[in-house]
Amino acid sequence: MNFDSDIKIAGDKPSIDVKRNKILAENTENNAAERNAARNLGRAVAQIFSKDATNFKYDDDGDYDMIIERRLLLSFTATVGFERYCADDTDAGIAQKAFLDYLKENNPEIYRTSADTGAFSFYYLAYRRGTEVERRIGQTFAMLCSHDGDNVYQELGEALYCWFSSVVKEQTERFSLSNK
Repeated sequence: MNFDSDIKIAGDKPSIDVKRNKILAENTENNAAERNAARNLGRAVAQIFSKDATNFKYDDDGDYDMIIERRLLLSFTATVGFERYCADDTDAGIAQKAFLDYLKENNPEIYRTSADTGAFSFYYLAYRRGTEVERRIGQTFAMLCSHDGDNVYQELGEALYCWFSSVVKEQTERFSLSNK
């Protein structure tokens, strides 16, 4: 019997290697938990979004465009909310993907009507100007609803943006992913 084959030779500084491995294992566990929280955040926001979207259905009175624009605005608000309120970009991306995946799986019709990149471009222009963002988002909403300059539509767009932004912030804090 050869006992030497069972003996392992330690590195130059085994205690440092053990600490490093322990830290790596802890970070992996923390990252997995954080990524799971980000997925849960995206799904939670999508559930709130879906509930709102199903409460507002169009009829023959011509408000179809406003309903679609409402969905687009709220979807855009979720997107920028994840970017704004999540502590890191990875969590924001995971939350956004989970948001879209939830919609695609649970309500494909709402998913199809809430992801127009053309409208998002207009909202991003308003958002990235950096000043009076809420007012500019409201103006963009009114324009996209074919009610450019209409104060009622502008105020509605502004209110929707502020409301859903606060929902995303609240949910981000709930899942402990907030950057604040």
